[in-house]
Amino acid sequence: MNIQWYPGHMTKTRRMMEENISLVDIVIELLDARLPFSSKNPEIDNLARNKKRIVILNKVDLADEKKTKEWRAYFEDKGFKVIEVNSITGKGIKDITEVSKELMAEKLERLRLRGRLFTPTRAMIVGIPNVGKSTLINKFVGKALAKTGDKAGVTRGKQWVRVKRDFELLDTPGILWPKFEDQRVGERLAFTGAINDDILDSETLACKLIDYLRKLYPNALAERYKVTYDENTKSEEYIPQEEISEEQLRQTIVSLYFPSKETKELVPEARLVDIKEIINDPCDKLVNLLIEGPKSEKEEKIIPENTKLNKSYMEDDCVTLDFSAEFLNYDKSDEKAKDKMINSIVNTLTQLTEVNQVKILIDGNTNDEFKDIYI
Repeated sequence: MNIQWYPGHMTKTRRMMEENISLVDIVIELLDARLPFSSKNPEIDNLARNKKRIVILNKVDLADEKKTKEWRAYFEDKGFKVIEVNSITGKGIKDITEVSKELMAEKLERLRLRGRLFTPTRAMIVGIPNVGKSTLINKFVGKALAKTGDKAGVTRGKQWVRVKRDFELLDTPGILWPKFEDQRVGERLAFTGAINDDILDSETLACKLIDYLRKLYPNALAERYKVTYDENTKSEEYIPQEEISEEQLRQTIVSLYFPSKETKELVPEARLVDIKEIINDPCDKLVNLLIEGPKSEKEEKIIPENTKLNKSYMEDDCVTLDFSAEFLNYDKSDEKAKDKMINSIVNTLTQLTEVNQVKILIDGNTNDEFKDIYI
């Protein structure tokens, strides 16, 4: 069962978020507490790379309490402020403003010393479809400002919501990412209503969900539906992903940018990489992944074959990349090939907070074709 869903309005939403990110101080990402890993959009980390971050584990009343504590610790270890919320009852919602004040305290004090006595905090709230953003906002404000529904894609436009005199939220439509590399992610999102029902085989999906719950919570399933199991019935082999594995603890998500063969525009491809590799040599790791090329056949390998990265080094916020001579063997018949190659590298590397500029050398020397510093 191959589940993929990325309608056109999500591309528009992503652009809108990019255009408005400079207006906010904090990015609040809503995750489904039942599937925190699968409901975390890998593109958000790149979008919000220079912003204060809050992760909200929503629908905690429907999740396994023990697993929620483990996931909370997981995200806190990665530097996020984490809040557990039940949007229906309002549990945890008041903590959002308190945590936001804590994150903004230093900046607001600096502004106060400069004479700005009143500066509202602005936050963008993001998440996958049907994760409960609108329900949370309505509970937060105390009245129905955002449209809600038990269906993916109810919110279709942005809106500013003044929660308090000094706190404003930018509500955004639910957004996924272009491709689920792991189909278990797509299935879990479908289980919880993040995928449009019209594209799904509901019966097959229901059988997979039952099989999944039998493996994780057999007693709860039997009690809820008053059923007994035939032990001779063989269930489909299904590996739960929402457990935190040792491998996941050692990994983080990065975005690699490749040109789409269809639209020719750059699209992000999410990859799981070893945290140690990113910490020790982030630029080398990302550039070498670009050299290897995309996993998807819908994207274009843009850096020429046999290209090697000789070395990279940082000076202030500029990274210098020293490539082998093969880097010059790009397709000269494509007038946009050079720009696509540069944009692919720059967009990928500037997701690192320390990188704002890129300089390119060929075998240690400046080359006339790549003599500029790229931003």
